[in-house]
Amino acid sequence: MNILDKIEVNWEEDALHQNCPSITPYVLENRPDAPLVLVIPGGGYQHRAYHEGEPVAEWLNQNGYHACVLRYQVAPIQNQITIKQGQLAIQLIRSNLREWGLSCDSKVGVLGFSAGGHLAATISNHFKETSVPDDLPNEYSSRPDFQILCYPVITMEDHTHQGSKQNLLGLNPDQKLMDQFSCEKIVHKDTPPAFIWTTANDQAVPAFNSLKYAEALQAHDIPYELHIYQDGRHGLGLADEHPNTREWKNACLDWLKGYIHQGAKK
Repeated sequence: MNILDKIEVNWEEDALHQNCPSITPYVLENRPDAPLVLVIPGGGYQHRAYHEGEPVAEWLNQNGYHACVLRYQVAPIQNQITIKQGQLAIQLIRSNLREWGLSCDSKVGVLGFSAGGHLAATISNHFKETSVPDDLPNEYSSRPDFQILCYPVITMEDHTHQGSKQNLLGLNPDQKLMDQFSCEKIVHKDTPPAFIWTTANDQAVPAFNSLKYAEALQAHDIPYELHIYQDGRHGLGLADEHPNTREWKNACLDWLKGYIHQGAKK
């Protein structure tokens, strides 16, 4: 079986409600050099929140970025297969860039919310630079070029989101497994740059998650930008109707412009 056969490209907008793991592309016309962002909805690894998927892809399109929305395995999850699906999604996107009319050198990043932020951060640290499918001539890295994390679950220890932890790791994971999927513990010199935002009064996923990750990025000299807004419940998504916190979108676009157009690399 081809390594890329385990996740599919599905052009239907209701793909998130279908059974097979898939990505739904939102590709702009006549923008071959624009970056592509893989959008990963949250939902505690129990479900996938619609408002953190398609509407986010459409917002990215409106601002000149290609997008794909990832439909990944939720509970029950065997052997953390969801992480592998995230890695394969990056490879699958890169294998399709030319077919979609994009440059093979286009940047490919991830944008994840809550548990989707955990998945985005995990594949930004656990990746293989190259993987060679049986019947494809090129090598495709599973490393995202950048990561955007929105009120992310980061740790599997203190201050974690218990539902996300249980759904991904099981009821009583051992310390080795928790270490492997606590993203603040797996940052390294090749971790891609990050934009992170959360709120100080998030009761579901405490801001400590984002702070721990920022501390790890700082320790490894990885470029990052962190915004902690004072107010906002968990799961705001685009936060269009929330005063002040909705400004995360402009801050994120400014960060992306600086990273992409000024040649920031890590």
